[in-house]
Amino acid sequence: MPFAAPAAALSWLGRQGTRAVAASIFIGIMTPPLAALFKPIFPVALFALLCLAFLRVDPDEVRAHFSRPLVVGTAAAWMMLATPLLIGLTLVLFGVSDRLPGLYVAMILQAAAPPVISAPSLAAMMGLDAALSLAMLVVSTTVTPLTAPIFATVFVGPGMAISPIALGAKLLALLAGAALIAAAVRRFAGKAWIAQEGKSIDGLSVIALFFFAVGLMDGVLASIFSEPLKVLGLTLLSFALSFGLMALTTAVFARLGMGQALALGLAAGNRNMGLMLAAAGAAVPELTWLYFAVAQLPIYLMPAMLKPLARRVAPLPAP
Repeated sequence: MPFAAPAAALSWLGRQGTRAVAASIFIGIMTPPLAALFKPIFPVALFALLCLAFLRVDPDEVRAHFSRPLVVGTAAAWMMLATPLLIGLTLVLFGVSDRLPGLYVAMILQAAAPPVISAPSLAAMMGLDAALSLAMLVVSTTVTPLTAPIFATVFVGPGMAISPIALGAKLLALLAGAALIAAAVRRFAGKAWIAQEGKSIDGLSVIALFFFAVGLMDGVLASIFSEPLKVLGLTLLSFALSFGLMALTTAVFARLGMGQALALGLAAGNRNMGLMLAAAGAAVPELTWLYFAVAQLPIYLMPAMLKPLARRVAPLPAP
């Protein structure tokens, strides 16, 4: 068949998962001309990723995961209301808004962002409660166009080149547009076809992630050579914030059991900063872009680093 070879190649790419994404980040860092070439299409790659992610989410499975609405609602409220408020107040208390306004904007947008789309997949890979992660992800992503502008108004206000209302409108357009395209494809292609071509769809996601990750690394290598201590500091800060949010969230929800608490912690520590950056566009300061770039490292390294811990504290049930 003429399409057998491309389909096989896409399936192979889909099986590479986070390894391919991690490689994309380092390719972007080490090839500045390629990163500069891909930077303008960064929002397009992010939108393609959203479409493919929504396509892979079965609506029937999502509805089934809402059997415990109180737990899901509480987790989403913690994720989208409590942690942005906590981080925002902490940054104001330490005067970050006055001393490092670009970093301040970046961390506010990071705190207001929903979990990464791959959070349920990462939880499943680590043997955690992927169902709870998926349900919480759906709620958090749905409310982001409402909550993110509120925190942008409260903590940044005129300090952002893009207005909070425009930010919310762009977020809504990105998310609603991707969901509608995925629904249309699901409607015409059929559930059986999507299930059959799941690995090929994952392969397309890897390709989109390559453009996304490489484009996001534009300027990082130059910053490493010109300001190595700044890049090192931002990298350590991103790891500290990711692991700190994960640890705090795990402790808050520990009564649910470690399999569920760690799944929520993993989602809390891995925020979809690319979504916020695509919505804000060229309006973000250069330091904000640099922080968002280096902050991808803990997102893609955290699952591998924490998998042994997850197996000890939340072992998979015996078959």
